[in-house]
Amino acid sequence: MSSLTSEYRYFDDAPGQGAEAAAPAARAASNDALHGHLHFSALGKRYDGAQGEVRALQGIDLTVRRGEVFGIIGRSGAGKSSLLRTINRLERPSEGRVLIDGEDIAGYDTDRLVALRRRIGMIFQHFNLLAAKTVGENVELPLRVAGVPRERRQRKVEEVLRLVGLEGKRDAYPAQLSGGQKQRVGIARALVHDPEILLCDEATSALDPETTQSILALLREINRRLKLTVVLITHEMEVIREICDRVAVLERGELVEQGPVWQVFGAPRHPATRALLAPLQQKLPEDLLGQLQDGRRQPNDRLLLELRYTGASEREPDLAGFGMRFGGRVTLLQGGVERIQGRTLGQLLLAVADSPLAAEALRRQALEVADGVEVLGYVAAA
Repeated sequence: MSSLTSEYRYFDDAPGQGAEAAAPAARAASNDALHGHLHFSALGKRYDGAQGEVRALQGIDLTVRRGEVFGIIGRSGAGKSSLLRTINRLERPSEGRVLIDGEDIAGYDTDRLVALRRRIGMIFQHFNLLAAKTVGENVELPLRVAGVPRERRQRKVEEVLRLVGLEGKRDAYPAQLSGGQKQRVGIARALVHDPEILLCDEATSALDPETTQSILALLREINRRLKLTVVLITHEMEVIREICDRVAVLERGELVEQGPVWQVFGAPRHPATRALLAPLQQKLPEDLLGQLQDGRRQPNDRLLLELRYTGASEREPDLAGFGMRFGGRVTLLQGGVERIQGRTLGQLLLAVADSPLAAEALRRQALEVADGVEVLGYVAAA
């Protein structure tokens, strides 16, 4: 029981303060201009390990804007959780600063830290629900700890359960719920203090793909309806693509890339980012890879061109125009194009046959209609 109690000390350590303490702080435009909603400045975190000092974070400079959904992604051990937990000071930085609304939270005493944590909701990968308590009691718990009167607690529980679509599950126990329903309880519990920031610690990693989509849609709806700033960590680029406005990539405790989601997906600069995106990329099919040759051996050999759309321009694939531009027969062998934040991103694999143009001339022609082009080589006619 002690471990469960300590888990909930995140929500409150000071009983007896009413729901007014949960009201969001004033949002000054000047702070937004200077720092955004959250700002990390030269942030570092060190731990003592069995083999000596471990640097979990180093030199993090990052701003999260008010009201956006901001993703932090990286492989295991990259420092994602350490960075997230500095926002509510579950982790104290070893160096650097965390500023919320332009104010450094390092010097907060107990009372101010409690008030801060009421402004920050948090949801967890494994839900952290109390098995012996009902859905309603789990959601109500932070308010009970805060000393909120019973009637107001009940009203708030009803409100947030309705918001997450669980109004009929108030008297159910966690064992009677699906994984997605348990996470909805966790989200409801995180919202009872009307936070202005919501932290999501691998919130969908324990869920199946269909349930993941429903939870991400709920988080996006909460972000839009309540105007919350949402900061989530994940190791899945699909999650970033689905919900985030901007993304930061961590690798071995360092910030290696950041930007709008379309930009990071369309033209990743760092090897760690490219590795994370690799499962979403289409590879050259094995049957074509086995045939690939540098030069044309037969007159009817086909040239393979990979056209890339990064979102950096307004170019979109013009399938009908490819044949006229390339002066031959054009076959689309495989491809995938999607819209992210209003930008066209993706790749097309084309085979060009019977063109009077040489490979370099075809590449130049393709650059007129795509953001990037690679000549892969020749394959025999189908």
